Amino acid sequence: MGVALQTVTNELTHVFLLSVGAFLLAMFLTPVYTFFAYRYRFWKKQRSESTDGKKLKVFAKFQAAKLRRNIPTMAGVIGVISIFIVTFLFNLDRAQTWLPLAALVGGGAVGLIDDVINLRGLGGGAAGLRSPVKFALITLIGVVLGWFFFAKLGVMSFHVPFMGDVNIGWLIIPLFAFAVVATGNAVNISDGMDGLAGGLLGTSFGAFGVIALLQQQVLLAGFCFTVVGVLLSYLWFNIYPARFFMGDVGSFAYGVSLGVVAMLTDSLLLLPVIGLLFVVEAGSSLMQIASKKIFKRKIFLSAPIHHHLEAIGWPETKVTMRFWVIGCVMAFVGVMLALAGGHIA
Repeated sequence: MGVALQTVTNELTHVFLLSVGAFLLAMFLTPVYTFFAYRYRFWKKQRSESTDGKKLKVFAKFQAAKLRRNIPTMAGVIGVISIFIVTFLFNLDRAQTWLPLAALVGGGAVGLIDDVINLRGLGGGAAGLRSPVKFALITLIGVVLGWFFFAKLGVMSFHVPFMGDVNIGWLIIPLFAFAVVATGNAVNISDGMDGLAGGLLGTSFGAFGVIALLQQQVLLAGFCFTVVGVLLSYLWFNIYPARFFMGDVGSFAYGVSLGVVAMLTDSLLLLPVIGLLFVVEAGSSLMQIASKKIFKRKIFLSAPIHHHLEAIGWPETKVTMRFWVIGCVMAFVGVMLALAGGHIA
């Protein structure tokens, strides 16, 4: 009993130190980023047109104040660098942390290209890479990582809660790619209010970190809580009124790696539960696009739904904090379902 308790203590200490170390490193790097961000004017250029080419009047109304404040973007690069350094030096493992780290760097690279195009004003109304290009690049990352998941780690099944494992062979590759693409885009869509995406990501990675710990995937749990530590540092500066935004380099990096973590914990079907608000945010945007194309009218005053709530009179801070509360509740529900549904051996 004493040996087992000591082992658990050592594992939790390892995870705790990774999280705290990542937080401190990110806090240390933040002044370096802000020096360059303000000196070279990393001001984000907002989209001026929707997917159907029409002017975004409601969206522009609520973003006008932020544009006047000249808030720099691309702060997600702090997180990518911090997580990479901590994981590479202290938590690198072929089976547990290679894939989420590669996803973080790959998604961050796509987001960085998008942000640079945005900053240089090369994207026109789209304010960055065209959506089909981003989709193709993230899909390529998903397929490559999915191949490694299948061919090198030998995973060919996924778990269905309360039912068991379903073996699908090589089809695990497109399933893996779907998880990566869907989560990456959903997080990117959700990054639209001060503190919103950062808070929701923190609860999501925390929940999957707990699941990984319960599965005795200690290094994967360490990765999750490394991300949580970095996100807490980011939120220190990003809560209302935000000093900077993570940009696509952050939202794609975190979103893609979150999808990978869900696959590595065999909890893909819990991802829509733990990340419920990411699903709602992405779903509201898809519904808005479909309604405008098919019925020539909008469902929401502005999409995604956090902008609709803002448009009907909710203060930005109320939207963010209520979404945080829902995110925390769903994180608890997801962990409970993991315990009850057979995800924990």
